Amino acid sequence: MGEQADSETEGTDVLETMEPLRIAIAGAAGFVGQALATRVAKEAQVIALGRRYPSAEIAGGADGSPAEGDSTGRRVGILRKRCDLFSVLQTEKALQGVDVAVYLVHSMSPNARLQQGSFQDLDLLLADNFARAAKHAGVKRIVYLGGLLPSDGTKLSPHLASRFEVEQTLGSTGIPVTAVRAGLVVGAEGSSLNLLVHLVERLPIMICPSWTASRTQPIALGDVVEILVHCCHDEETAGRVCDVGGPDVLSYREMMQETARVLGRKRPMIPVPFVTPALSELWVSIVTGNSRKLVRPLIESLRHPMVAEDLWVQKKMGLEGTTFEEALRDSLRHSRIYKKSVVRSVQRLACPKGRSATWVGEEYPRWLKRILPGFFTADVDEDGMRLGVFFIKKPLLVLSRRPNRSDSSRFLLSVDGGLLAGKDPGGDPRLEFRSTLKGQYVIAALQDFEPRIPWWFYAITQAPLHASIMWAYGRYLRGLAGEASKHEG
Repeated sequence: MGEQADSETEGTDVLETMEPLRIAIAGAAGFVGQALATRVAKEAQVIALGRRYPSAEIAGGADGSPAEGDSTGRRVGILRKRCDLFSVLQTEKALQGVDVAVYLVHSMSPNARLQQGSFQDLDLLLADNFARAAKHAGVKRIVYLGGLLPSDGTKLSPHLASRFEVEQTLGSTGIPVTAVRAGLVVGAEGSSLNLLVHLVERLPIMICPSWTASRTQPIALGDVVEILVHCCHDEETAGRVCDVGGPDVLSYREMMQETARVLGRKRPMIPVPFVTPALSELWVSIVTGNSRKLVRPLIESLRHPMVAEDLWVQKKMGLEGTTFEEALRDSLRHSRIYKKSVVRSVQRLACPKGRSATWVGEEYPRWLKRILPGFFTADVDEDGMRLGVFFIKKPLLVLSRRPNRSDSSRFLLSVDGGLLAGKDPGGDPRLEFRSTLKGQYVIAALQDFEPRIPWWFYAITQAPLHASIMWAYGRYLRGLAGEASKHEG
């Protein structure tokens, strides 16, 4: 919060004696982010971060009108900033002067034309980017919207495990994190809700696998927004977990029945306990038209009961919550996912004990030359590396080091050229090796890479070759890590 005015202002309204917060929203283009930006801009300056904004900065009020200043000189309204969260540098610049940063990002939907790497690894990279940038920019607090965790001690699904991993990573630099954990958020363009609506609309008979009996506590988008606004302003929530949920605790089958009733559809529900998650994933994807990459983590997470443990922050706010039916009636269909025609390939690699991200990056070309002696070529020096094959004189890739953006935990290289690299004047093609989770892993990330060869040919040749090579390198590193563990034992 801003500093209080001098004693001569005592007795005036608290909003007049304090500067409005500067609140950044990462994921501002999502359905939660858009609603939150509009709401919080009534009383604070919102820095809305997004990759698709048409210009670097656009100032505006909550209704799109010009932002207004107050007596302190800070502006109340929305300031939109183009920011690619896959870039630490862009994120650092965007977070300058921010008091509270709200993190609403996930990577279950593709954001590049060709994207390699699991959503868990992409989310880990993004969260680590954000934590580093927020620390560098002097952000005071982070508010994170994650997922409810089951209390029964069962192993977390990949989706929920990733949400919890992101929560931990955001706090890894010491900035206090308010973890708002929610189940299904019922609102316009919410992917989970739209899967539910599409199933009910398109299936005359509802097949109900065992996961549809799992109980959850859906919460309305408007309620989530009010809770996030409260957490941004209430410093007592810093460093605490806030489970949130609506007044209804329902099974997914009950939510489908309620959805059918609201839509005016008669849908018989037939329990089918032998349907596996894999089959569920397939038929949900076919029926709804959503990619299996989006459906899979959602289906896997449904085996857990998603019920809030303690609604302490809502009790403090006096927020009773909106019923599922009321929230459902206000919902809209989700929009198309934006895809950029570049490559992003992210892999999580084991990091041998005592080794740094720089070592993993520098070992990569050395290992590459050893796996097929005489086939791959690699010239490495203090300025970078040139990778190729013996039968072509020109290098396939030319990479240069970025020493001012690298340290022992991050080894960053620019893709400057080579026979395989295209020329995109507006892009920032780069390869990096990043230490994460206290040095347990190194993330290898090829980002914003534009191939020179035709896209269809790249997709069936260079892309799978890169993925296979990184898989093999990861296996090599796991072997080194395993050997180190044996020696310690």
